[in-house]
Amino acid sequence: MVNFGKKLMADQIPEWKGYYINYKLMKKKVKQYGQQLQQGEKDRRRVLKDFSKMLDDQIEKIVLFLLEQQGMLASRIEKLGKQRAILQEQPDISGIAELREAYREVGVDLIKLLKFVDLNATGIRKILKKFDKRFGYRFTDYYVTSRSNHPYSQLQQVFKHVGVGAVVGALSRNLAELQERQGSYLSIYDQPSAALKDPIIDMINSSVDKLTRSTNFLRFLGQHALILDEESPSTAGEEEIEDQKYHFMSLMLNLVNTFLYMVNTYIIVPTADDYSVSLGAASTVCGVVIGSMAVAQIFSSVYFSAWSNKSYFKPLIFSSIVLFLGNVCYAIAYDMNSLTVLIAGRLLCGMGSARAVNRRYISDCVPARIRMQASAGFVSASALGMACGPALAGLLQWKFKIYMVTFNQATLPGWVMAVAWLLYLVWLSISFKEPNRATEVNDATQNPASGQRVDIGQLENGLAQPLLTDSENKQNGDEDEEIDDSEEASEDSRKPATSIGSAYRLLTPSVKVQLLIYFMLKYAMEILLSESSVITNHYFSWNTSAVAIFLAILGLTVLPVNAVVGTYISNMFEDRQLLMVSQITLLVGIIFSFKVTRTYSAVQYVASALITFVSAEVLEGVNLSLLSSVMSSRLSRGTYNGGLLSTEAGTLARVVADCTITAAGYLGVGKLLNITLLPSLVICATSIACTFLTYNSLF
Repeated sequence: MVNFGKKLMADQIPEWKGYYINYKLMKKKVKQYGQQLQQGEKDRRRVLKDFSKMLDDQIEKIVLFLLEQQGMLASRIEKLGKQRAILQEQPDISGIAELREAYREVGVDLIKLLKFVDLNATGIRKILKKFDKRFGYRFTDYYVTSRSNHPYSQLQQVFKHVGVGAVVGALSRNLAELQERQGSYLSIYDQPSAALKDPIIDMINSSVDKLTRSTNFLRFLGQHALILDEESPSTAGEEEIEDQKYHFMSLMLNLVNTFLYMVNTYIIVPTADDYSVSLGAASTVCGVVIGSMAVAQIFSSVYFSAWSNKSYFKPLIFSSIVLFLGNVCYAIAYDMNSLTVLIAGRLLCGMGSARAVNRRYISDCVPARIRMQASAGFVSASALGMACGPALAGLLQWKFKIYMVTFNQATLPGWVMAVAWLLYLVWLSISFKEPNRATEVNDATQNPASGQRVDIGQLENGLAQPLLTDSENKQNGDEDEEIDDSEEASEDSRKPATSIGSAYRLLTPSVKVQLLIYFMLKYAMEILLSESSVITNHYFSWNTSAVAIFLAILGLTVLPVNAVVGTYISNMFEDRQLLMVSQITLLVGIIFSFKVTRTYSAVQYVASALITFVSAEVLEGVNLSLLSSVMSSRLSRGTYNGGLLSTEAGTLARVVADCTITAAGYLGVGKLLNITLLPSLVICATSIACTFLTYNSLF
C-alpha cells in the first residue's frame, strides 16, 4: 500500500495539479497547530476556526474547478448531440463510428473527473481524521454535521458529486442509443447476434458506484462473508496468475463444506432437549450440547486460519474426518447412555469448523472478477444450511434398531451427517485441486502490497498508532511530510496482523462498536434458536416436527430479507441509518418476547421471534457491509484477518448464549424465557448507545 501523500502525487492529472486538495500543506498546518497549542500561541477555538476556514477554501477550490469541468463536458455533449441529429437525417456509417468514438472520449474525460472527485474526497476524509487524531477532538463530527445540509456549504458537491449525475446520464444515454441504432445501418451479416454493452458505460457506472457506495443484492450479500476484497489485478500477467490458482470444482467443494457445516450446526436444535432428557439430564442442558460446538470453534477458527497459509486441501480433509467422528460420537451416545460422549461429539464437530479455510480460499484463489459472486455463494450456502438443518431434523422421525444400534429422532441427525461427511470426504479426495502456492508466494514477493485494499472512495480508519513525536518529525525534516505517518509510515504497517492482539489494535472505536453489534445480534439469535424447543414445548406443547418447521421458516427468511435490503433499502438510506433502525427494531422484538402476563400465546412468541430474527438478519447484513468497507486493509489477509475477528466475536456470543440457557435452567423452565432475554435486552441497549456515540464516524 502506497501512503496517501505519495498516491495523491502519483495519481494527479498534471494539468489539474493546482486544483487538488493541498494535502501536504494541510498536514504541515496540523503539525504547526499542535506546536502552537503547546506553546500557548493559539487557543483551541482559534485553531478550529483557522483549520475550518482553510478546509472550506480547499473544498471551494475543488468544487469550482469541478463545476467548470462539468460545464465543459456538458458543452461537448451538446455539440455532439447536434452532430447526432444531422446523422439521423443523413445516415452515414463512418460518421456514426466517429461520433461514437467522440462520445467515448468524453466518457474517458468524465472518468478522469470522477477520479478527481474521488481522490479529493479521500484527502478530505484523511486530513479530518488526522486532525482528530492529533488533537483528540471530534472535529470531523462537527465539520460534517454543520456543513452537510447548510445552503452555503459545498461539501455535498464533493461527497455526493451533485451535478455529475446529469452528465453521466446524458453521456450513457447517447452512447447506448448510438449502439442500438447501429443495427439500422449495418447488414445483418455484419451485426453480432447480441449487441455488447459499451465498456465506457460500465467504467463510468463503476466509478459512480465507487463514489456513492451504491449497492445491489449480490454485492450486499457478498459482504456478509466479510471477505475483504483486494484490488483488482491491473495486468494481464496478474490475471493469468489468478486464473491458474482458480479451480471451479474446488470452489464448489468449499461451498458444500460451508453448507454441510451449517446443516450440522442446526440439525440437532429441535431434538437436543429430548436427547438430553433421555440421557438423564435436564432439558435445558441442550444449551451446553448445542453450544459445545461453538466452544471448540473458537479455537479451531484460529488454527484453520493459520493452516490455510500453507494448504487448503489438508485442512479440509482433516475437517471432514473430525466431523465424521464427531457425528458418530453424537449418535452412539444414546446407546452408551453417556452425556459426556454426546458433548464430546459436538466438541469434535466444532473442532472441524473449516469456515476460515472456506473464506480464505475465496479471498486468495478466486479471481477478482467473480470474487463477489463467490462471496455471495458462501453466504447463500450458510443461509441454506441454516434452514435445511432443522427441516431435515423434522423429517427424521423414524425409530428402529440395527443390531445394538438405535436409530431415532435424537440419533438420526448424527448418523445422517456422518454419512454426509464421509461422502464429502470421498468427493473431496477425488476432485479438489490444491492451488499453486509457489505462484502465490512469488507474486507476493514481487508485490508485497498486492494483498492490500486501497478503496479511495471509502473512509479508511487507519491504524490506532500515535503520530510521530516532534523530535522524530524534526529529524526526518521535510521528507516526512510526504509520509502518511498515522497509517503507513513503516514497513510493519503494511504487513498483516500477526496475533489477535495486534489485529485488535488495528480496530478503531467505531469498528469495535460494530463488532459489539455483531456479538449482540448473534447472542440474540442464539438465545432464540437454541431455547426454542424447550420454550415451545413448555408453553405450547409443540412436538419436534412443529419446532423444525418453525426454525426452517425462520432460516428461509434470510435470503428474501437480504434481497430486499440489498436491492432497495440500502440504496435509499445510509448504512448507519439502517444500522440504528435495525437495532431499535431488534430491541422492540426482544421486549415483545418477554412473558409479562399469566398466559403466553404462540402468536406473541412467533411474532416476536420473527421481529427479532428478521431484524437481526438485516442488522447483520448492514453491519458487515459497513465493517467490510471501513476495516483496516491490514486485516484483508493473513491468519488474523477481519473474517476471523468477526467469526470469533459471533462464536463467543453463541457460547455465552448457550451457557446462559443452561445456567438459567437451574431456576426452572418457567423462568427460562425472561432470564435469558434480559442479557439480550441489556446488550442491545448498550450497542444502541455506543452506536449513537460513534454515529458521525460511521461513514
